[in-house]
Amino acid sequence: MNNEAIDILRKQVKKAFKKDKRRYWHTIGVANTSACLAMRYGVSMERAYTAGLLHDCAKCLTDTELLESCKKFHIEISDSERRSPYLLHAKLGGYLAWEQYGIHDDEICSAIRFHTTGQPHMTRLEEIIFIADYIEPFRNRADNLDEIRSLVFKDISQAIYCVAESTIEYLNSKNKPIDPATVRTYEYYRKYSENRQDA
Repeated sequence: MNNEAIDILRKQVKKAFKKDKRRYWHTIGVANTSACLAMRYGVSMERAYTAGLLHDCAKCLTDTELLESCKKFHIEISDSERRSPYLLHAKLGGYLAWEQYGIHDDEICSAIRFHTTGQPHMTRLEEIIFIADYIEPFRNRADNLDEIRSLVFKDISQAIYCVAESTIEYLNSKNKPIDPATVRTYEYYRKYSENRQDA
């Protein structure tokens, strides 16, 4: 890895989260987890670590700022995002990674953009950032974390199915809006899981 470039990026992220140390350590956890999964699945560690470092780069903005920034930069806002603007940090984060942090890598920016909802046919890097955000070491709330952490090193697609299913169940239980992209992710990886069981 280009340690000098990574160190500069890490310092920029730390500065952005100077008022939210918990978010900074979550970010470090995602970056480290992403690098581990990159080694397991034959993906560039540097690209995975970079995407992990920047996955929440827009998370320090308020809901109002997220909405205003997305309008300013012509980023599409769905109905569920309008009702829950915090979801927009992923889309805006992909944009800021390119424009503000100079990460001119389409796949890295896409991995950031889809790290909360996922999408069907994710690239391996996109899958890594999606799952790393859920399982990084500082996470401790989900009931199935130990199961997912074990499973992800054996079958990342199956782990994504379990995470998508848990996410939808949780949002339904709290009567919160579910982004259609999350549903599409769940349906795609559910089919993978069913095909795997039939094999």
